[in-house]
Amino acid sequence: QVQLVEFGGGSVQPGESLNLSCEVFGILFSMNQMGWYRQPPGKEREWVATITIGGSTSYTDTVKGRFTISRDNAKNTVYLLMNSLKPEDTAVYYCAASAVFASVAAQYDYWGQGTQVTVSS
Repeated sequence: QVQLVEFGGGSVQPGESLNLSCEVFGILFSMNQMGWYRQPPGKEREWVATITIGGSTSYTDTVKGRFTISRDNAKNTVYLLMNSLKPEDTAVYYCAASAVFASVAAQYDYWGQGTQVTVSS
C-alpha cells in the first residue's frame, strides 16, 4: 500500500521557519519525482516546489530564496524547509510523488494527506 505521510506543520509568527517532511511508503522512492503543493484557505491548490530523481529543484516565484526542497533517498523522505514565513504562506501543504516527469498536479500518482501551516502574528 502506498502512503505519503507529512509531518512538521504548525502555527508560527511571520519571519519564523518550519521544516516539513514527507515519508513515503510502498514505492521506489529514489525513482520518483517529488513535489510540494499547497492550498491556501478559499483558494485553488498551487504548486510550490519540485525535486527530480536527479536532485534538480525548481520553485514557484513566491517562495524562491525562502524555501528549500531536498530529499534523502536512504530515508524515503522529502523535505521542505520554509524560512522567512509570511501570512500568505498559510495553507495546507501536500507532498506528491510521480514515477515520470510531472509538470502539473494531475500528473502526480500519489498524494499525502496534507499538513496545516499557519503564519500569523
